[in-house]
This record gives sequence, structure tokens and C-alpha cells, in this order.
Amino acid sequence: MFKNEDTIAAIATPVGRGGIGIIRISGSNSLEIARQVFKPKRPTNSFKSHHLYLGQMYDPFSNDNIDEILLSFMKAPHSYTREDVVEINSHSGYQILSRILRIIIDLGVRLAKPGEFTFRAFLNGRIDLTQAEAVIDLINSKSEKGLAFLSKQLQGSFRQKIDTIRQNAINILANSEVAIDFPEEADSISWENLAILIDDKLIKPLESLITAHTNRKLWVDGIKTVIVGRVNVGKSSLLNQLLDEQRSIVTPIPGTTRDVVESAITIGGMPLRLMDTAGLRKAKNEIEKFGVNLTKQKLSEADFVLLVIDQSRPLNQDDFNLIAKVQGKNTLIVINKIDLPSRIGNSIHIKDFSSLPFAGVSALTGQGLDQLRKAIQNCLLKDDIDDLYSDFAPNLRQSKAMSDSAQFFREALHNLKQRLPMEIIAVDLKSGLDALGEITGETTSEDILNAIFSQFCLGK
Repeated sequence: MFKNEDTIAAIATPVGRGGIGIIRISGSNSLEIARQVFKPKRPTNSFKSHHLYLGQMYDPFSNDNIDEILLSFMKAPHSYTREDVVEINSHSGYQILSRILRIIIDLGVRLAKPGEFTFRAFLNGRIDLTQAEAVIDLINSKSEKGLAFLSKQLQGSFRQKIDTIRQNAINILANSEVAIDFPEEADSISWENLAILIDDKLIKPLESLITAHTNRKLWVDGIKTVIVGRVNVGKSSLLNQLLDEQRSIVTPIPGTTRDVVESAITIGGMPLRLMDTAGLRKAKNEIEKFGVNLTKQKLSEADFVLLVIDQSRPLNQDDFNLIAKVQGKNTLIVINKIDLPSRIGNSIHIKDFSSLPFAGVSALTGQGLDQLRKAIQNCLLKDDIDDLYSDFAPNLRQSKAMSDSAQFFREALHNLKQRLPMEIIAVDLKSGLDALGEITGETTSEDILNAIFSQFCLGK
């Protein structure tokens, strides 16, 4: 785990050619380090917190001037980490940023690990674990609505919801412990009221938040969208049209696509992770077999499926097999090659056959592309899930902890109705509380913390 007493530093901006690069230093020696490498243009004996100072960054070992920089000092606890923080704003570029960082490290500062600045903010009580996770998710968000969810989460909206449930659980637990510690008072405690409180104040709010996890897949993580179809129906051409670029190789040769080609796209503000897959057919060799198996795997994991059918060819058993495979999944049938005469009959028959929505398009000419985008949007928003839980975007870890907590509370409710000893009910309530604590970081193991913060980039 991280050593919180060290002064740490890292480059906080992407390394490359650009206008500005930032190096962040955090810890008790931050200001002393800054004094050793910085000559302000207007000499000063003290640095005011949250002020910018113009001056020269220099190498104290060689006395070489490195760059003209802006330096800011943020005095603890009014900083991102609640420690003394210095930020050096120099011109960007790998060589200059690397040299500045190397000078700072040579002065006794340790290179920060990925996520260590945010981890210190968490340890020092500036943010809880839900807010820390919102930081990395905000960086990786795939849509504007995802940014809105995570911005609220970063401000503490999700934590407040969990805190309310935890406080309700503590109050209910207190009542149960009164009955344990003072049996003579037990008759004054209404078992029926306790049951109502557990259901209304604990289980139902958690179930609502668990349902809100769907929002994350829709707006934050990106929807796994798999394009499937038999060989040479135009899957790769369709991907290229949707992306408006040549991403997949397109040839008349059947089976050109052997691997999964993945690209990101936004339709109606919704982020999709589009995956072009190998055509499903009886494999002729090991390479084709690998591609077909990979297609089947991606299809099983898909959140949304675009099933492409070539209307210029009669339907065959491969088409029927695919339609059977996608039953139960959120699927849109894409009737491709509408610029050619149809040999599959009226498209209404396809709808009747599969009971799935469909849209016509020409992946060659782009005809019907706008209607296809609209059909995709309608399929993904058909339940208006984005309007039901618009303030929260719990991730998988948080959703799992909430599910565990809700299950403990359900067991408490069941045992209460069975009039089992109050000691058993109290154990269930405490277990539910511990599971809630994992969400905010109060009862989270070191392994989980390491796994969370290892996802961060250097400098954050």
C-alpha cells in the first residue's frame, strides 16, 4: 500500500506536444522543494495559498534555467489531497516535463504511484470511495449524460443516498439491540413496525439504486453492441458507414473478417462500443473456427445486437440460427442492401418471423442510415430507463455491495417475521451495514482499495 508520509510527485497531464504541462507535488516538503527549484519574477519571502506566481524553473544542481513557469501553492487542508500541494505549469513536451520531474525526484521526492493523489484525498477524508471512483470514471466516461451522472456522484449525491440508508439501518439496529440488552423493554418494541421499517427504509431504496446500475451501462461504460450475420452480408461495411471511416476491411471474399474489430460511436448521445465480428458459418479451418467461436462469445456478452441480413439473397439456415440465438436479447434486425432487388420477400414477413424490430439500409450507399440510427436509439431507450434514476450511476462493485446488503436486510426481515431471536436479526442488520460500508470505503479491504486505485493514471 502507499506510504502516506512521503512527499510525492508526478506529471499530471498527458505527455506530448502541447501548450501546457503540469507537474503535481503533494506532501509536507512540497513548498520547500518549490523554493529550491523556482525563482519568482518578483522576489517574495512567502507564497500565498491559491495564488499563481510567474518565474523561472531552474536546476539547483547545475544552476541551468529550464523554463519559464507558473507555480501555484495550495496549503493544507485546502487542497486536493488535504496536504500541501505545489503545481508547476510549464510548457508541455516529454523532454522538458521529464527533466523537471527528475530534478524534483533528485531532491528527495518519491514518484507517485497511479491514483496516489486521489488515494491520499480518500485517506485524509476529503472524499469517500464513491467519489474517488467517480474521478476515474469521469475521466473515462463515454457520453455527456455519463459526465452529468458522475459529476453529481463526485459532489457526493450517491454517498448521501448511501449515508441515509446506513443511518436508517443504524436506527433500526439500535431498536433491536434495546430488545437484546433490556428484555423487559422488548414488549414495547413493535415487531411489525420494525418489519415495515426494514422493508421501506432499507430494502426498497437499495433495490432502486441497484436498478440505477443500468444507467451506467447505458451512459457511462458504453453499450456492448455486436454486429452479427452470416458471411458477406455487409457487417464490416455497416460498421464503416456508422463510423464514417474505413475501420474494417471490406472485400467480396467471404470470411474477410476473422477477428473482432471494436470502435466507439455515439448515437443520440448514447455511447456504443461497436464490434464487427466474423460471419457465422461452418468453419473450414482453425483460423475460421477461432473467429466463429469469438463471435459466439461476444454475442453472449452483448448488451445490444445488430443482426444483419442481406436482402439480395434468400434466407438460409445460418440466418435462422442467428435469429434463434438472439431471442431474448435487445436486438435490431438490419436489412442490408436495400439498393438491390429483394429476394427474401416483403420485410414485414421478417418482422413476423422474428418478432424483432428492424430497419433497412444500404451499407454501400448510406441509404437509410439516418433511419437506422433512429431505430437504434429507439431500441436502447424503449424503457426510458435514463429518466427513472437520473442522479446515480453505481458501478459494478458498488452494485454488488448493495445487492449483498439488500440480501442481509431481506434475511433480517424474514427472520423478524419468523419471530426468531433478536440476536440473529441484529447480526443480519450488522452484516448489511458492513456491506454498505464497503461502498463508501469504511469497511473496504486493502486488496479492493489497491484494485480500485491501480486503475488511475499517474498524476491523479
